[in-house]
Amino acid sequence: MIKVLKKSKVLTVSAILIMSLSLIFTGCGKSNESSNSGSESANKISGNIEIDGSSTVYPITEAIAEEFQANNQDARVTVGMSGSGGGFKRFTSGETDISNASREIKEEEVTKAKENNIEYTKFDVAYDGISIVVNKENEFVKDLTTDELKKIWEPDSKVKTWKDVRPEWPNEEIRLYGPGTDSGTFDYFTEEIVGESKKIRTDYTASADPNVLVQGVSSDKYSLGYFGYAYYLENKDALKLVSVNGVKPEPKTIQSGEYSPLSRPLFIYASNKSVKEKPQVKEFVKTYLETAKDIVSGIGYIPLEDAKYSEQLKTLENIK
Repeated sequence: MIKVLKKSKVLTVSAILIMSLSLIFTGCGKSNESSNSGSESANKISGNIEIDGSSTVYPITEAIAEEFQANNQDARVTVGMSGSGGGFKRFTSGETDISNASREIKEEEVTKAKENNIEYTKFDVAYDGISIVVNKENEFVKDLTTDELKKIWEPDSKVKTWKDVRPEWPNEEIRLYGPGTDSGTFDYFTEEIVGESKKIRTDYTASADPNVLVQGVSSDKYSLGYFGYAYYLENKDALKLVSVNGVKPEPKTIQSGEYSPLSRPLFIYASNKSVKEKPQVKEFVKTYLETAKDIVSGIGYIPLEDAKYSEQLKTLENIK
């Protein structure tokens, strides 16, 4: 009887072990199934997305594109940096799915879009403050008024030296650095500071790449330049930020508009056709609006209010 009990116990334990192993292997199978399913889900978005436009918005879109591609490995996102104007040329011709813009679309660009049957939706993505910068070794410039900036940058400007701006400043030549004529930052700056879009003196170093401007100002003691706030933050050890009318650009003053007139919103424009016909484009814009807050802050721009992003997600869903 005792032997039987012992045998029964062995059989019972064996049965339990077999059942346990069976459950473990079944669980592993389900886990793998689930993992494969998740992998398939992560890779279900495929296809190309073509984006071009603003160099100011570029770092936001590029960061979101990297994250999007990491989660959707069959998708390919190409992000160009031809300036807001250059981006709209391609967008209104139907060459791109999304256009980065640091200004709103112009009337002539709207007309071109209509001619090519391009319908689109504008999405606000962040706030920026165009930053006026000088070389780190410049000890005398701390603030400039908008009148002084106009005097420096207007067409046929008579300002050649810093002394021409304020008599107490050095008699040293001002060397200027700014965005090229296809840049939305250029358009916005000339409109707000000079008083007319695209009107500016021509004897300055222009580039569509803000990194070139950063390099120029940081290596030229008596220089002056302007570009998006994020590029200043990225290079603040090599540059000196200048107040405008006594106010420095920083998150609080940019978002509130106190840093006037150089605070502005940043945009992406999405082709309605691409959103409707290309699942990867709709998913990318959705990802953009869902992740922009954290990514924008990390890059150095100022995010929108939460409600604004939520509202625009609804706008995206209503593109039918």
